[in-house]
Amino acid sequence: MTKRYLKEHNVSFEERNINQDPEYLDLLKQQGFKSVPVVMNSVSDPIVGFRPDSLKDLVG
Repeated sequence: MTKRYLKEHNVSFEERNINQDPEYLDLLKQQGFKSVPVVMNSVSDPIVGFRPDSLKDLVG
């Protein structure tokens, strides 16, 4: 749902798939995340899970 939301709102992103590249899962665990998706950007704090209320801040 998060990826779909970003695509529908023309927000560019780089996907790092934990199933295809398990090292990303280790990286997320090291940073304290316990669930996915995690959206990281330079503008705000990471967004964990499908949070359209938070994702709307990336649209623009």
